[in-house]
Amino acid sequence: MGYGLILVDVQRNLLEGETAVAGAAEFRVVLSDLLDAARDADAPIVHVKNDGARGEPDEPGTPGWELVFAPLPGEPVVRKDVADAFESNPALADVLRAMGVDTVVVAGLQSEHCVQATAIGALRRGFDVIVPAGAHTTYDDGEPAEAIVERVTLELVAAGVEVPELDDLTWA
Repeated sequence: MGYGLILVDVQRNLLEGETAVAGAAEFRVVLSDLLDAARDADAPIVHVKNDGARGEPDEPGTPGWELVFAPLPGEPVVRKDVADAFESNPALADVLRAMGVDTVVVAGLQSEHCVQATAIGALRRGFDVIVPAGAHTTYDDGEPAEAIVERVTLELVAAGVEVPELDDLTWA
């Protein structure tokens, strides 16, 4: 068994234009490098796409809903309408296991919503979970985004998620 990458909500509305998170251009490079590393290692990759409500920036079919990185053949796209991709897609765990995955690397947006919920969902379904430091971000929301990311990271570690530095991540 091996590692697989779940890219959570890496959609245009979060990384481009007026609705983008702060530091979107730099964060896009981080995610692109992570995706390239997973592809170079022939790791299974799943792209998760959020279906927002009518009028939201990620409403299905709108430009903001589109994925930033085009999936390659064999990289499934999973849609969701709740924070946890596993809750929205009960077969996701079986699909990952069929792809040979026992450890999921979760990255994307937003830290305190879909990234955290999907990471915890993976833990509940028996996967080892890695959320690399610097591979998730969010918006300022009552506190600076950096503080939210730090808090979520501590909560993930407390739940049993491994949080290595990006440079220390190996696709074993």
